[in-house]
Amino acid sequence: MPPTSSYHPRMVDPLLAEILSEFPAVMLVGPRAVGKSTTAKRYAASVVRLDSPNEAAIFEADPDAALQGLPEPILLDEWQEVPAVLGAVKRAVDSERRPGRFLLTGSVYADLQGQTWPGTGRVIRIVMHPLTVAEQLGRATKPFLDRVADGDDLLVPPDPPDILGYADLALRGGFPEAVIARSPQLRSRWMQSYLGQMFTRDPETIGPSPDPVRLRRFFEAYALNAGGVATDKTIYDAADVNSKTAAAYKRLFENLLVVDELPAWTSNRLKRLTLASKRSVVDSGLWASALQIDQAAVRSDGGLLGRLLDIFVTAQLRAEVETAANRPRLYHLRLERGEREVDVVAELNARRIVGIEIKATSGPTARDARHLAWLRDQLGDRFAAGVVLHTGPRPFKLDDRIIAAPICTLWA
Repeated sequence: MPPTSSYHPRMVDPLLAEILSEFPAVMLVGPRAVGKSTTAKRYAASVVRLDSPNEAAIFEADPDAALQGLPEPILLDEWQEVPAVLGAVKRAVDSERRPGRFLLTGSVYADLQGQTWPGTGRVIRIVMHPLTVAEQLGRATKPFLDRVADGDDLLVPPDPPDILGYADLALRGGFPEAVIARSPQLRSRWMQSYLGQMFTRDPETIGPSPDPVRLRRFFEAYALNAGGVATDKTIYDAADVNSKTAAAYKRLFENLLVVDELPAWTSNRLKRLTLASKRSVVDSGLWASALQIDQAAVRSDGGLLGRLLDIFVTAQLRAEVETAANRPRLYHLRLERGEREVDVVAELNARRIVGIEIKATSGPTARDARHLAWLRDQLGDRFAAGVVLHTGPRPFKLDDRIIAAPICTLWA
């Protein structure tokens, strides 16, 4: 199917096409409104909208019979509305494992319910994230972590932003509907609507609905601590909920894929590393909207700007994980007392390490790279490279295997 003028090619497109050419079924998971259905429809010969009562009724009555005769690949959109359809997909795949038969899209938490998930070994999952800047600009770039690991030059695009430009990009975020909004006011209205549904409608799909006021309060407390390693107690005390309620709320937001945590990186070579995860929200625009942060707030508070850029850059890197050749796993590093910290530690499939620091400065110095230099000295040859991502206009070498590079090299 030829692309439409409004479609933003996604990093997962080549991967999705490759999987469908080899395997019978694939499931796209991710936060609501990141474009899963839009992308999947481009590969489908038949589209079944299971959130449509008329179409759902046919599949509820006899899902096996309903699949028969439909041109393949068949897209089962919002499949969680009729969970029995997974069993029908399993039986169809078991009877004939030819490639490119089924695509499934829907809410991620539904496939986490064990009693409804017969797809292990039969359905391959691909995670989609909000649009990266590279996707928004239509730039098909080699994943940044692959470029760093392979020793490629980190090029700068012809239109590098300044620090306020980076703040604008981060505040815009990557949800397609928000990206195309013509004004910050319309974007904010869309984001607030998204948050409102997340606090009122989404919880109803997994059981008794929690109090939306407390749910919002918990999310805001979580967002306030994004970019850091605050304890669970810090967050549930700030939200004025007990630990059991906080655990349920956190699990809900994780299952909706709107929050994410970078696990603590550990190594036998290093002692006294904290085991606490670094909390984050998957989209910097959503984070800013939840806390009602705008350009004026960022201009007046350097701490806010630093956290905004941390969440923004981490989101760009997270979206690469599915497609990067080195299959990185993302972590953070922090010593127990905080005397050493690295914002992102990427462990590559050859167990090499890339360390990344994110700085809201246009002129980083060796001091900004001191934790990366320490990590390099601790790991020796296992340390592939360190990068200080900054808001200035050009890349330059800071130390052995450590460079400073503008944030925009992520999408150059």
